[in-house]
Amino acid sequence: MPLSVEEREQFLAEPHIGALAVAAGEGRAPLTLPIWYQYAPGGELWVMTGRDSRKGRLIAAAGRFSLMVDRVDPTVRYVSVEGPVVRTEDATAERLRELAARYLPADKVDAYVEVAAKEHGEQAVYHLRPEHWYSSDLGSV
Repeated sequence: MPLSVEEREQFLAEPHIGALAVAAGEGRAPLTLPIWYQYAPGGELWVMTGRDSRKGRLIAAAGRFSLMVDRVDPTVRYVSVEGPVVRTEDATAERLRELAARYLPADKVDAYVEVAAKEHGEQAVYHLRPEHWYSSDLGSV
């Protein structure tokens, strides 16, 4: 059963690990990798990744990507969203902290931000405008 607009946006706003997919070039399947993301209902979705990473280069080249999130409990549910990259920004410590706080316990955020800032290299934030949505709740199959 497809989710309503409100249900799919609320589900996407929860802190799931996303599966990001982006075109990987002729003769290649899409690159699909797990990623943290941020989203608020009605807004843009954003991800942060290395500007010069394969993922970052492919997002920049394709100008769009998709993200799928799912769960299996208490029901099998998923939301997939696809759309254009509407802007790219240099990552900031504030954005990194926001993303880390979404996924990590509060007492782990500072240490993660410190390590990530030192070891992850130059990061970029890619903002996606949701254009195509797919969703379903299969119940407790």
